[in-house]
Amino acid sequence: AIAACLSRKAQLYLLDEPSAYLDVEERLNMARAIRRVVESQNATAFVVEHDVVAQDFIADRLMVFTGEPGVKGIAHQPTSLRDGMNMFLKEVGITFRRDPLTKRPRVNKEDSRRDKFQKEIGEYYYVRLMRK
Repeated sequence: AIAACLSRKAQLYLLDEPSAYLDVEERLNMARAIRRVVESQNATAFVVEHDVVAQDFIADRLMVFTGEPGVKGIAHQPTSLRDGMNMFLKEVGITFRRDPLTKRPRVNKEDSRRDKFQKEIGEYYYVRLMRK
């Protein structure tokens, strides 16, 4: 279904959880395919996705939803990938680093040096650490 959608020329692609039922490698291939098609067509994609790693590869901008599922919710305005990821990751209390080889985001171990540092400076999404 994803391939059928992306094979059509359009100004706007609407995709609802395209990574559902895909393994890790297929998710990354799917994310790259969406980005490649959207960029080559100079189009826009509205992607509803719960996989944070897939969103990291696909998105330029994010909308974060907070609240209590099925009770009340807040749809925050679209924001940059960094600001949206920071908002979401702070809400769930985890921090990310970027793997230097694969470029994939990785969850930092809770209370690790890096986790504590990132929480201290308010950067839950990955930060580039300076080497001495």
